[in-house]
Amino acid sequence: MLRFKQYLTNLIKYVLLKSLVRQTPLLVHETVIYPMPENKLAELSDRPALKVLRSDDSPAASALEPLGALAADPPLVPGDELFGELAEHSQRLESASPQEILAWAVEQYAPRFTMATAFGPEGMCLIHMFSEIAPQTPIFNLETGYQFKETLALREQVRERYGITIEYKYPEQTVEEYEAANGGPVYKTDTNRCCFDRKIKVLHQAARGMHAWSSAIRRDQSPDRAEHPIVGWDKKFQLVKISPLANWTKKDVWGFISKNDIPYNPLHDQGYPSVGCWPCTRSIALGEDERAGRWSGSAKTECGLHSSD
Repeated sequence: MLRFKQYLTNLIKYVLLKSLVRQTPLLVHETVIYPMPENKLAELSDRPALKVLRSDDSPAASALEPLGALAADPPLVPGDELFGELAEHSQRLESASPQEILAWAVEQYAPRFTMATAFGPEGMCLIHMFSEIAPQTPIFNLETGYQFKETLALREQVRERYGITIEYKYPEQTVEEYEAANGGPVYKTDTNRCCFDRKIKVLHQAARGMHAWSSAIRRDQSPDRAEHPIVGWDKKFQLVKISPLANWTKKDVWGFISKNDIPYNPLHDQGYPSVGCWPCTRSIALGEDERAGRWSGSAKTECGLHSSD
């Protein structure tokens, strides 16, 4: 009960931030927050695709809970009008804090708003923020089968600390099946294909039914990310993409982790500032770029999740 009241307080606080979030009644897309007059409650409950939440609902219930009845919602239609709106939102949010950006995104797109995380330091910051703003937002991890055990251990730490269960999204084949079907480890012969098969395809499936997703990338991480908007259209996945930490630096991230005692991958203390799949990640030397340990020895710099091609 206390957790639910705290959640409502945080949601209302952020929704009412002037100049960042448009004023709305306590109606989050297709879900209404109780209490309200019983006659109004009955009227709203008769509407299709609507769920009314009372204060005595189970703790798992929330105003942002995805509803199966919403499956008929029309998808966003890409075009000049939408692109223009997203560009305006992005520009307006340039000076906003990550928490304000997340609150805006929740108000705009929930319950069709999700987050993908690889449990990196930036992702852990966002998970912490989601726990305070919208803890029922669905968050998932692309479990390629090649992740470090230290990375996977963070899932349980997140559950224990925040009460949030990160859902694993798996490729169609296990690692054993995939390697047997391709004559051995594909990461040794074609890293782009391996990333596509075990990440890109999986995110396409995980994003079905969603309108927007949140990433944890920073503009200063690489030249490929330098011009990334805070809000934009993700052509690859046909979703609105929200990047609340775009303007943050590495110092900002670790300062936030330290201040809030956020759990993080112990590999970061062992020379791995950026952690991906274990076959394609190495520790870096002092002075190397923070992403130098990814696909070392090749021209590849991105797995493809955040590139437009």
